Amino acid sequence: MAEAPSGAPGGAGGSPVRFTRAGVARGARAATPMLIGLLPFGLVVGVVSIGRGLSLAECLTMSALVFAGAAQLLALELWTDPAPVLAATLAAAVVNIRMAPMGAALAPWLDRLRGWRLWGTLGTLVDHSFAMSMAEIRSGGRDAGYLLGTALVLYAGWIVSVAAGHLLGGAVRLPPGHPLFFGGVAAFAALLVPLWRGARQDLLPWTLAAALAVATQHLGLPQPLPLLGGALAGAALAAWVDIRAAR
Repeated sequence: MAEAPSGAPGGAGGSPVRFTRAGVARGARAATPMLIGLLPFGLVVGVVSIGRGLSLAECLTMSALVFAGAAQLLALELWTDPAPVLAATLAAAVVNIRMAPMGAALAPWLDRLRGWRLWGTLGTLVDHSFAMSMAEIRSGGRDAGYLLGTALVLYAGWIVSVAAGHLLGGAVRLPPGHPLFFGGVAAFAALLVPLWRGARQDLLPWTLAAALAVATQHLGLPQPLPLLGGALAGAALAAWVDIRAAR
């Protein structure tokens, strides 16, 4: 895998951004432990898809094309007969709109990729690979192959775990509130650790986003309104704090 053209130096020391096989392999190794947290999430999606009447082929097709656990779970929760295609599509779009600022944050790498390197990386980007890659960028990493390597391992693990959930779900009926259903939440909570920069100004936006999402959920507002409200409120406050600090 040849080194990708960097265009301009990419960060500290003027070292250019690269895209190498070594970077992809290192990202894949780094992401392997994340499969432990991904497994329960995928199992839940597989089990829930059975309850919605999806065959194994349909479940795997959705997982391979969408590759977004939160969006898939939300769509499955809204699934009825006939399927509310418009509502499910809108809900998934709202949940996945967070990918836009993720791409902007990864611009130091993505801006220097072209062709399959760029589109392959964007097509497999998820919260886990984003969090790990942001930590890598902040530590001075310059190999953008790292991002694709983490994403590919997570993609393969996601397909396997969803398939396992679908195959095992017919034999094992989990009761509501089973600890397995907390696996996805725990995995997402763990992602906050590498994203935390230790800056006190980040604490208030994070707290506002969490508090508003929980409060609106308790008010009984339907999804994705709690998630959207918390995300937008936290992002707006963070932007205001950054602008004020810049002045």
